Amino acid sequence: MDSGHALRRGRFKREENLSLASSSTERLALSKTPPIVIAHRGACGYLPEHTLAAKALAHGMGADFMEQDVVLSRDGVALVLHDIHLDSTTDVAIKFPGRARTDGRFYAIDLDLPEIRELRVHERISVNAGTSAEAVYPQRFPSRPALFQVPTLEEEITMLAGLDRSRGCRTGLYIEFKAPDWHADQGLDLPGAVLAVLDKTGYADRPEQVFLQCFNDKTLRRMHEAGQTQLPMIQLIGENDWGEDGGVDFNYLRTPPGLSRVAEYAQGIGPFLPQIYLGKSDSGAVQLSNLVTTAQEKGLLVHPYTLRQDELPPGINSFSELLDVFVQRAGVDGLFTDFPDLVVDYMKTQHM
Repeated sequence: MDSGHALRRGRFKREENLSLASSSTERLALSKTPPIVIAHRGACGYLPEHTLAAKALAHGMGADFMEQDVVLSRDGVALVLHDIHLDSTTDVAIKFPGRARTDGRFYAIDLDLPEIRELRVHERISVNAGTSAEAVYPQRFPSRPALFQVPTLEEEITMLAGLDRSRGCRTGLYIEFKAPDWHADQGLDLPGAVLAVLDKTGYADRPEQVFLQCFNDKTLRRMHEAGQTQLPMIQLIGENDWGEDGGVDFNYLRTPPGLSRVAEYAQGIGPFLPQIYLGKSDSGAVQLSNLVTTAQEKGLLVHPYTLRQDELPPGINSFSELLDVFVQRAGVDGLFTDFPDLVVDYMKTQHM
């Protein structure tokens, strides 16, 4: 086993004889294992997001889990892609110029898999009417030329399983259902498609190796109540003005009653960094919310997003300081990061 690349389960263990899909009365027991390192869209600080190259690099860097955002093609194939649109990260406007909807956007669900295969993926760019497309993170991988492809979920899982075998280690999957209600309105079952891939690849029965996450609380609750999966689920927490799928009241979910409700169907939360780190006082003291401690008291894991070296929160002067805040001060159970190597190295310096 590669000592820097062993799968860890994010500071939780089940009480004896309890399953991961437990009722709200069956509490998760916290332990003192180090927080897990979750490669956010792969090692996307170095290579275009959600490409197989970015995932392979993150694997080599020692990330514990690899994130997969999943949307569906028109023929129902699960694709690893952050947006329901294609124009921010692919050359779809060049390859299929007439396929935009009336809003000017190109949707993955409007192309079949053979058409998706024709696309090439590039570094994320801003897509704003009347302005030239610019890289969101200018110091990262060049946005042109587009060199990579959009992988299917099955392809990515197969590659990661192969790397686990060839490198003698074990990594995990961290899968997000992107806009499941929107997909349902388009006539496709996103959670069902993902679970079918997990079943086919043998990961459906690996609760220690897979997390399922979603902003849409109703989707996760339905899956739990229907007994669709024994895999642990994470309730993502955004901001109400983001307009996320499902019309979720994130302000409520962050309250003690809201977190108690989340604990009925999920094993953890994925909050936005500013919901934990509130900045610094006039004297320079770090100010934290009580979200982490409240969630953990209710048996929930806390995996915040997204730690970036090139996008530090106000008042934070270095990436190591950012890690100190979330690992040493806040005591989170895992971290989403675009730079998994830096987080792995930090953990080593802290002897974690």
